[in-house]
Order: sequence, then structure tokens, then C-alpha cells
Amino acid sequence: MLAAAVSLVAAFWAALHLRTLLLAAVTFLFLADYLKNRRPKNYPPGPRGLPFVGCIFQLDFEKPHLSIQPFVKKYGNIFSLNLGDITSVIITGLPLIKEVFTHMEQNILNRPVTLIRERISNNNGLVFSSGQTWKEQRRFALMTLRNFGLGKKSLEQRMQEESRHLVEAIEEEGGQPFNPHFNINNAVSNIICSVTFGERFEYHDSQFQEMLRLLDEATCLETSIGCQLYNIFPWIMKYLPGSHQTVFRNWEKLKLFVSDIIDNHRKDWNPDEPRDFIDAFLKEMKKYPDKTTSFNEENLICSTLDLFFAGTETTSTTLRWALLYMALHPEVQEKVQAEIDRVISQKRQASLADRESMPYTNAVLHEVQRMGNIVPLNVPREVAMDTNLHGFHLPKEREFAWENNWPGLSCSFSSLLSCKSLPSSHPSMRS
Repeated sequence: MLAAAVSLVAAFWAALHLRTLLLAAVTFLFLADYLKNRRPKNYPPGPRGLPFVGCIFQLDFEKPHLSIQPFVKKYGNIFSLNLGDITSVIITGLPLIKEVFTHMEQNILNRPVTLIRERISNNNGLVFSSGQTWKEQRRFALMTLRNFGLGKKSLEQRMQEESRHLVEAIEEEGGQPFNPHFNINNAVSNIICSVTFGERFEYHDSQFQEMLRLLDEATCLETSIGCQLYNIFPWIMKYLPGSHQTVFRNWEKLKLFVSDIIDNHRKDWNPDEPRDFIDAFLKEMKKYPDKTTSFNEENLICSTLDLFFAGTETTSTTLRWALLYMALHPEVQEKVQAEIDRVISQKRQASLADRESMPYTNAVLHEVQRMGNIVPLNVPREVAMDTNLHGFHLPKEREFAWENNWPGLSCSFSSLLSCKSLPSSHPSMRS
């Protein structure tokens, strides 16, 4: 009996050809991919992608805001994209964006965490955390930053002091061509450092310059194809070299840098006299030693880096755009300089009180923000509950919701020539 059964199995196996097994496996995988990524009823339209990889080859990850423009023209202001097993919905156009953030904010309150971000922060910090952690950290950060000068005269004085150091660093170049990238980064980051670390760093501090370089490199690489492939195929990419491995190494070094500063703070820490954000956070950690809240050292490191990253990269990149546009439009530069000379002269530094007296310079700054849109797709949100948007159905936690606030491809600097300020409803004016 047993021998007959073995003979039957052997005969059946012999009858199966390797190609038949391979075809069956491929058919199963394609069917599973189709069922997983099929669109529900009334789902936003979008381009059909390839099996398993979706529309990844239809996008330019270095200029995603430009590569989605054809989709906007074809499908309208709401459309969907599949990137591997990540389903995204992109909304664009000021009226629609305002509607979503005004009337549907609770539906998209959460931040989705990509796999690369999950490995870096593990739901810690301010930018990519969600739920109770995000609420606690955001509330604490806002309160602490206000206590240390945010929105107050003291912070403006720190900016004026740092601007003097930046001017001195530029003068050291002796009028020769140079790359202002890291000088500007250093100046902007020192404002953040004065609040978070309680100190500023000299422009020639090699350790701090290395930190700025690591942050700049990690920021650029996170949009690379290697990092996007890690988000889609982590089980393969984690074994392969590439830009994603560089990002992981950089963030570990950045965490170590902040951890060393925290250790130095502990040596002379006085809970009754907090000097900066780190001291205030250490005091909060002391209140909750049982770790029932998110106030722990890992969150301190990640929150500090989030403040450093958000405050440094965004502002310094905007300033570099401003320099570029001034160089490309000398006639605008001349008018700005003339207004500065008339209102401020060369005897004192600019202050916020001068804004009302300098409408042209104010318009130029707004136009730089409009043209040099540094986060055109913004940080994605996650659909937290079934949502209806303009007749389309967005199911809970099925996709990311991206906000495309890129103003278009036909922008120009000509609107400054009439010295009219941009309307406050423009996307670039939103906080």
C-alpha cells in the first residue's frame, strides 16, 4: 500500500514540468498583486503601473513635483499613484487643499511612517510621530520654545547677532567667489542651537561642520531612488548597498552627536534653572521615571534632531534660493538694496519693526518663498477614517495623502516689478 502511494507521488511529480511550476507561481504572484492593489469603487483615477513596482518608473524622484504635472493635466486635482505596495492620493490646487485642511483635518491627522523613517525614528520625535507621542511632544515643544524666546524680542536679538557673524564670515572671503552653502547653514542652525543646545558653534568648528554635512547629505539622499526602493522592497534592499545605507549611517552619527551633548548637559544640569530645550526635556523626564509617557532619551534625541532639521534645512535652503534669484535678477536686487539703504541705512541692523516700511523687500521675500518652494509635495498624511472628497472615496489607512503645493511651471519673477505683495491666500503663505 505504502509502495503504491510512493509510486503514485513519484509519477505525479515526474509529470509536472519545471516550467509548469514556474508559470503557476508567476500567475499566483500576479493575481495576488492585482487583488492587493485593485481600486475600490469611486477611488480617484490614476495611471496604471507595472505589477509589483507600480508607477515608480514614471516618476523622477529628484523632481517629483514636475513629473506629476502630466498626471494633474490628465486626471485633475485628485489622482492616485501606486508605488510598489504603497498607494498614494495626491491633491493639488489651492481651493481643494484649503478645503481638506479646513474641513477634513481630523480625517488626515496622522503621519504615515515610511519604512526608512520607521528605522530612523521608530515613531519618536516631532515630525513623523503619531498619536499620543505626537500630541505630547508637540505640546511640550511649543511651550518650551516659547519659554526660550520663540516669537519674542530675545530671539530676534539672537538672529541679529548671528547675522553679524555671517557677514564677518563672508567678508573673510575677500570678495572672491565662494560657495555660501555651509556658511548659511551654520548661521541658521546656530539660531536653533541657541534654543536647543544653549550655545552657538563657530563657523570653523570641524565637528559641527561635519554634523551639518551629514544632515545635508541625508536630506538629499532620502529622496533618492535607493531610499524609495527600500520603502517598497525592504526585505531585499536591506542586504544591498546604496544611498539608503548612507542615510542610516548618517542618522546614527547625528544621534550620537546629540547624545554626547545630552551627556554634557547632565554633568552640570540644574532642574531649577533650565538653560535650553534639552534641560527642559531632562526635567520632564524626571517627572515620569516609570516611562509611561513619551518623555525618554530616544524621544529627546529625535525631537532635538527634528527641531534642528526643520529649522536648519528649510530656512537655509530658502536663503540660498534668495541669493540665486537676486543674482539672476539684478534689477530686483537694486530695488531691494535701495529700499534697505533708505529705511535702514548702513548704521544699524534690520528688525521686524521695519517690515511695514519696506513693502518691496517684503514682496521679494514672499516671491522667493513662492518660487523656491522647497517642499512642493509637503510631508504626507495618512487617511485615518473613511473619507469622501469631491465624490471620491478614500478608504481608511489605504493610502498616503500628499499635498502638491507647487504653483506651476509658468511662474516668473515679473510680479515684483509692480511692487505688489502676494495675496495671503497663496499656498506659499501658509504655515
